[in-house]
Amino acid sequence: MLESQPSIFNVADSSLIEKAAQTEQGVLISGETGTGKELVARIIHNRSSRAHAPFMVINCAMSGEILETEFQTKIEAAANGSVFLEEINELPLHLQGKLVQNNYSARFIASTHINLQDAVAEKLFRSDLYSKISFVSMSVPALRDRIEQIPTLVRSFIEKYNKLTGSNVSSTPSPEAWDAFTSYTWPGNVRELEHCVERIVIVKGQGTIEASDLPAKIYQATQSAQFGAGATADVDFPRMFLAEKGVDLKAVVTAFENHLVDQALARTNGNKNRASQLLGLNRTTLVEKLRKRGMITPLKNSQEMRSSGSGSQE
Repeated sequence: MLESQPSIFNVADSSLIEKAAQTEQGVLISGETGTGKELVARIIHNRSSRAHAPFMVINCAMSGEILETEFQTKIEAAANGSVFLEEINELPLHLQGKLVQNNYSARFIASTHINLQDAVAEKLFRSDLYSKISFVSMSVPALRDRIEQIPTLVRSFIEKYNKLTGSNVSSTPSPEAWDAFTSYTWPGNVRELEHCVERIVIVKGQGTIEASDLPAKIYQATQSAQFGAGATADVDFPRMFLAEKGVDLKAVVTAFENHLVDQALARTNGNKNRASQLLGLNRTTLVEKLRKRGMITPLKNSQEMRSSGSGSQE
């Protein structure tokens, strides 16, 4: 499904995918880890005249001996097809030399998460190989820079994992879940998003994805982002959503306040002086709140206060 929609990658010039597919020259795809560079490479291969031949992937960050074996085996297996050199900046110099010196029948598409020109300047990457693989260069931006594409990706991944697992999860999450999906920064990019959706589909099995189905870190980070900079930005707020039918705001605020008061009292073993400090309140304000909740019965006179012995705790 994704391969029919290359525009979701929002490369600097979406027409580059078509141009890269039409040429036999090397292609360099740059972008952060997890942005979907391999999927772009597969689209290029599948739209090229080499689509009938193999598409092989070589992870250039593999350990020495394994990489040596994979390098030779997969390039030979991809005869007249395409080889995707993942993280080519990790390829050892002697293997870089082989790519330049040998006339392989496979076409090379490479990816990197660094500025490869800087590596060339530092003599960590061969300039002649850079010229060979960067005939067409394109960049896949981070997911946080293409938020408008998140709904398309989420629906695609839900459908993908419904089919793979036999699940029946709705491809349209709840409004609150959409809010969380599109507000989170996704540092792991498309890869992180896909893993998140995969887990939800497997665990949920059926029904509509709710905000509570998402990992806590996602909606907690979302809440912090919504509050932004300022006095409240450093407070660890729980993620709360406005239901479509609305809420009784006064009741929600009261319940939230009571919950924090109860936590403060529990943490201080009922010591109201220390509890009020944790809450940033005057002790008298805390006592008044407890009285309104019926948790304190007003003392009638000073004799009762002395006999209660509560002064040392309150």
